[in-house]
Amino acid sequence: MLIIAVYFGGILALLGVIWASAGFDAMVMWSARLTAGNTPGAVPLVLATFSGMAIGPMIAAKVLHKRPAMTVFGPMRGVLRGFGLGAGVVGGIIGLSVLLIDPGYAPVPNVDASVWLAFLPLALLGLLIQTGAEEVLFRGYLQQQLAARFKSPLIWAVLPSAVFGLLHFNASADASIAWLTVAATGLFGLLAADLTRVTGNIGVAWGFHFANNAFALLVVALDGPLSGLALYTTPFTAADTATLLPLIARDMAVTLSLWAVLRVVIRVTTART
Repeated sequence: MLIIAVYFGGILALLGVIWASAGFDAMVMWSARLTAGNTPGAVPLVLATFSGMAIGPMIAAKVLHKRPAMTVFGPMRGVLRGFGLGAGVVGGIIGLSVLLIDPGYAPVPNVDASVWLAFLPLALLGLLIQTGAEEVLFRGYLQQQLAARFKSPLIWAVLPSAVFGLLHFNASADASIAWLTVAATGLFGLLAADLTRVTGNIGVAWGFHFANNAFALLVVALDGPLSGLALYTTPFTAADTATLLPLIARDMAVTLSLWAVLRVVIRVTTART
């Protein structure tokens, strides 16, 4: 309850800053843009609303569990090194796949390159916040607290991953798409939980998450909400069930493959050190 309160408090604080600096009408306008996420300026702002999700678990760890707030990350030296490894490996593989593999559709140009570059620093900072917040909450705080109490990975790994997946349920989408998306995000949660387990910190999982979301939000985004800062969008929307179902299934296979590569890299780098 404390984490939820801090999360929504952060969103209200952000809207309050807009109100204080630009007026009530501007706050209403930006509230609508936050819901749609279809303009370049709205996307970094949407990502910034996750700040409270990152701060909440740290406050809970300190106030309720009497342990240092930063322990939700794991040892910071390992976090930074792991983030670089995860983001570098996943980003490199995705980048090569974009250049070498036909996605099966023609991406539609969306944002002018000059506008994209102007907003890129804010967008990357926002992605650090958004992906870091989700990793801190689900793979840091929840996984740590449950693992300290229960031995079974069905509880400390599967349960947070299931919640992570369910929070991505889109009630407005076709049921098959909505539940396959839950399965896909739940799968990522499980794989991120495993990476956190073997490394002892959230760094690699955070880097994996960051690189994945950077491509999905800033390079080729699904046409619809949160596509406002993507260089390209897909020629289809979330309503195109027949097109999306095999693509989501393919993405799940790619996610598994990226996790397998990361596990090998972790094993090799650990053996060297």
